[in-house]
Amino acid sequence: MIITNIKTGFLSIPLKKPFKTSLRSVEHLQSIIVLVETDAGAIGFGEAPATGAITGDSLGGIRGAIHEFIFPSLKGKSIENLEDTLDSLEKSCVKNFSAKAAVDIAIYDLFGKLYEIPLFRLFGGFRNRIETDLTISVNSPDQMAKDSQEAVSQGFRILKIKVGLDPDLDVMRVKAIREAVGGKIAMRLDANQGWNEREALRTMKAIEDAGLGIELVEQPVRGSNVLGMRNVKASINTPVLADESVFSPLDAEEVIRKKAADFLNIKLMKTGGFRSALRICAIAELYSVECFMGCMIESKLSVTAATHLACAKKIITRYDLDTPLLCKHDPVHGGVSVNAPWLTLNDAPGLGIEGVDGVVWD
Repeated sequence: MIITNIKTGFLSIPLKKPFKTSLRSVEHLQSIIVLVETDAGAIGFGEAPATGAITGDSLGGIRGAIHEFIFPSLKGKSIENLEDTLDSLEKSCVKNFSAKAAVDIAIYDLFGKLYEIPLFRLFGGFRNRIETDLTISVNSPDQMAKDSQEAVSQGFRILKIKVGLDPDLDVMRVKAIREAVGGKIAMRLDANQGWNEREALRTMKAIEDAGLGIELVEQPVRGSNVLGMRNVKASINTPVLADESVFSPLDAEEVIRKKAADFLNIKLMKTGGFRSALRICAIAELYSVECFMGCMIESKLSVTAATHLACAKKIITRYDLDTPLLCKHDPVHGGVSVNAPWLTLNDAPGLGIEGVDGVVWD
């Protein structure tokens, strides 16, 4: 099975509500859909959203990296020789993690189809169903409390609360949500790098002193400030999850060695795809550090890919794969079955994706 072409197209899906964090506000999911074509007629599916505030990628940059650098490096490569093909992908250009992720996902999809095995079984097969949280965008305390009650009424038992815009108001947000949903709902905080070290310490201590029962706090300070995150972790009781601090396996090892976080957030668009994400899992297993599987604003296509890895590996214990539930419609045929809050995989080979509607092909 030889790679003959890589096709790209644009997908846009309106969200049910604006998605708001300390970094950005988004009203539409926008991504590049990738098809890796082969001489055998088999097609591999991939996806890359443009998340400039986190990965630095743009829609045009993703397209350009694929057509100018990645495809010329992969044309004529064999899916059977997965290691050599992925080496060529990795060396095709520096950075461009989302573009590489989309192609990496499509190549693994083809590999699974070639050997008639779903990727979650190829990677380890630990489970076939996981429970996702639901993200509550940053708004006024009253609006966030209302959104949280709505999520709980839909069956969600874990909420991911966006904070990081105003430390004092963040405490009020968390209090309002806890009062609205009661004590049995798990609550995770995500500051998206929005606090400095002093603000993170003050805010988290106020939340802890109020007894609000937070499961973890994600990326309380800038991703580059690993020492600052270590200081926060050492000074609070709430576990810390590293997200923007961890793109590569080397980043993961640095965070672990410096004792800067309790958990690592793996996102395929940060790692450049499955290959590097599997390396992070291996490092985490060596140090017994549990991982969190997250995503950007992505369609069910790449969320299916993330679900395969999340289901495969025992070291991945928490999941934030809710973006298909944030969209007004789902154009993706096949893949993960979504029955909020549960995501379930079947035994279709590869990703199990059959097609995507509404793509504007280049």
